[in-house]
Amino acid sequence: MPISGTPSRAQLVDHLVRTRIAGDVATPRENNLSHYRQLANGVRNFWLGLELGDRWTDEQDVLAVMAERVGVNDDPECRYGQDTIDPELTVDALDRMAARLRKAAEDRQRVLFATGHPGGLLDVHRATAAALRAAGCEIVVIPDGLRTDEGYVMQFADVAVLEHGATLWHTHSGEPMRAILTALEGEGRPLPDLVVADHGWAGYAGQHGVDSVGYADCNDPALFLAESEGTVQVVVPLDDHVVSPRHYDPMTAYLLAAAGLS
Repeated sequence: MPISGTPSRAQLVDHLVRTRIAGDVATPRENNLSHYRQLANGVRNFWLGLELGDRWTDEQDVLAVMAERVGVNDDPECRYGQDTIDPELTVDALDRMAARLRKAAEDRQRVLFATGHPGGLLDVHRATAAALRAAGCEIVVIPDGLRTDEGYVMQFADVAVLEHGATLWHTHSGEPMRAILTALEGEGRPLPDLVVADHGWAGYAGQHGVDSVGYADCNDPALFLAESEGTVQVVVPLDDHVVSPRHYDPMTAYLLAAAGLS
């Protein structure tokens, strides 16, 4: 059952492992390695809105970063079975994200929230947006009428999402964030001071020069590579779609408390 209230670090680590947000996660090793290989081979769907050039063409280099920042098995000969996310690394990254959220609150910054994984992370972003608004931040309202080849770019509960066929859409693409930032510039509106997101929404924002923090799974290496290069400020490793979105509530509570927002 979810933890009531704000967990301690030790309680959160235990919760992350029990709910498989971290620890032995559902994503199999072969899927992770396949995604690392496709990123290294230049398949742009796996670049998550970033421009990686020829800097990450060796999948073993990608694996090394993922072992360091996520806690996956660092043995290249381990090719099948269970893979892992180190829950201590998850909480370390939450602490770093909290520091950036605290700065946003102190400076009353403009913050944009977005998710390519609405089935898992929409409410994490919604709750964070509500806390920052209560602290005096401006939560960026996106322009109307935006669309990409995949669908319409819309905003629900302060979080930008992709809508397709009356359904909120899972997407890795950076194009929805490109549409938002391009439209803001076209209207003469300032860009966000901070983007809190995931997938290509976070990657494209960071690539465009906007401070970007977010979440990524162990089979989505691009954001962790961007973090290692400084293009994205913070990336929290986690399974981004566990069996119940309520399992993320203790993590959100810990994040907001660490940021001084609860």
